[in-house]
Amino acid sequence: MSIKNLIEQRVRAAMSAANIPDDCPANIALSTRPEFGNFQANGAMAAAKRLKSRPRDLAAEIIKHLDLTDIADHVEIAGPGFINIHLSNQFIATQLQKLIGDEKLGVPVPNQQRVVVDYSGPNLAKEMHVGHLRSTIIGDAVVRTLEFLGHDVVRQNHMGDWGTQFGMLIAELEEHLGEGERPELALGDLEIFYQQAKQHFDQDEKFAQKARQYVVKLQSGDHHCRQLWQRFIDTSITHSEAIYLNLNVTLKHSDIKAESAYNEELAGIIESLEQQRLLVEDQGAKVVFLEELADKEGKPSPVIVQKSDGGFLYATTDLAALRHRSMTLQADRILYFIDARQSLHMKQVFTLAKKAGFVNTEIALEHLPFGTMMGKDGKPFKTRTGGTVKLTELLQEGIERACTLVREKNPELGIDEVAAIGRKVGIGAIKYADLSKTRTNDYIFDWDSMLSFEGNTAPYLQYAYTRIRSIFRRADINFDCSTGNIILTTQQEKDLALKLLQFGTTLEQLALDGYPHILCNYLYELASSFMTFYEHCPILRQDVVEDTRSSRLAISQLTARVMAKGLNLLGIEVMEQM
Repeated sequence: MSIKNLIEQRVRAAMSAANIPDDCPANIALSTRPEFGNFQANGAMAAAKRLKSRPRDLAAEIIKHLDLTDIADHVEIAGPGFINIHLSNQFIATQLQKLIGDEKLGVPVPNQQRVVVDYSGPNLAKEMHVGHLRSTIIGDAVVRTLEFLGHDVVRQNHMGDWGTQFGMLIAELEEHLGEGERPELALGDLEIFYQQAKQHFDQDEKFAQKARQYVVKLQSGDHHCRQLWQRFIDTSITHSEAIYLNLNVTLKHSDIKAESAYNEELAGIIESLEQQRLLVEDQGAKVVFLEELADKEGKPSPVIVQKSDGGFLYATTDLAALRHRSMTLQADRILYFIDARQSLHMKQVFTLAKKAGFVNTEIALEHLPFGTMMGKDGKPFKTRTGGTVKLTELLQEGIERACTLVREKNPELGIDEVAAIGRKVGIGAIKYADLSKTRTNDYIFDWDSMLSFEGNTAPYLQYAYTRIRSIFRRADINFDCSTGNIILTTQQEKDLALKLLQFGTTLEQLALDGYPHILCNYLYELASSFMTFYEHCPILRQDVVEDTRSSRLAISQLTARVMAKGLNLLGIEVMEQM
């Protein structure tokens, strides 16, 4: 149980003893200033308003029944009725001591859920570009956190591998293979290949006609077209998986559940909607009109599930995917990391899936949207010529810039060391610059700020970690075997200890809301707190007594472990020196 939950439990018991209704919350919050203690119980004011009594009087009544003798040094009433709680050093030290040797670092185990997470989802007709970055890394950070907390997580990479453009692409591939070219060479640059196929389609009517025929054949299961399509898909997936590896993302081939996987189920989706009389025909298309999402004028929201030519749409495939995830995978919760422009689409699909009974009634369906990566000009991030920035090229540039920076700061490092550190710093900087921003906001992509060793950046946190590891090297102490009894005598030790004890609640909040910047801010505050501790609390100085030295080494080790785990959950690697 977290300290906050423990205090809330005690305060709630005291409120009951003071005859305050059980549905009145204790409202426990971290104090914003040291003079207000460590925690505040703010429930007296709301309860007093309901009971028509004075807040300070009610707060005094709560304190009469509040037993925190094993937790707090003293409790006081402040302002209009706040209850300030000052934790004792001994209690904090005892709680921190429990973290030593605990692989979970004090993170509580929640009620386990099966959580299906849909993220990344690139279109296999083209190479991954910067537009895929946010879904991929935000989704992966949340997945890692959910797994660390103990949930059963099922990754679902809903790759776009189906649709009309594939007729054009496999027709183009067929011509390349007919000339003796190997598929991996023909598809070496997917962007160029797509442009060639599109130009061919636009300029050659005979080719265009064949491409249209191949779409029909592909969707009908024609063996030749399926073989060509599979070659294209295999090469495209290889491109994506190389990026995942470089980006340190946990998605694997087994996590792919692409659009084509639901192709055989789409007719059944239509049939089910027809049987439930949810479908109407409108200009030849089959449409569901959702009264639940009516506009201001009362017009229902239309969801087209089958076109007039018999073709299916994204909504149809998404409904099939939801049915699979709920009924087959037995999900308790489904998370979708898709950009904010798809908000209406996701509302329609969720509403229709529940209305049609495609998902269990108790399931949580959550669209977690995100903003856009912007250039310094305030417009969506593009190349200098206005083209789409390939993700693989962006990552490579980040690594090269980081290697240059590492060489400048430590010219004594060898080529291999610079390459290894530069990769971790470069990739980490790109990811952290994104993850540290509120998910729903747009953000400016800026190489200089993200690669800075000052401020809330990945290089700063990675460097802070290496500084802690260097303490143990200087002391010639095995980092993994360092233990000691925690003794808190200074304010800086207490502040750092309290920050370490907030790791679990930070992760719980991230898992609940899907905002990785919460963890980024926590890690930055933790690193800053350690720097203050390090400046004011000598560790290896000769005049430091053994017990204090051992305690401070133990606190340092815990800080490094929490920082490494926190960065790992963000998909960012650390190193022992840089």
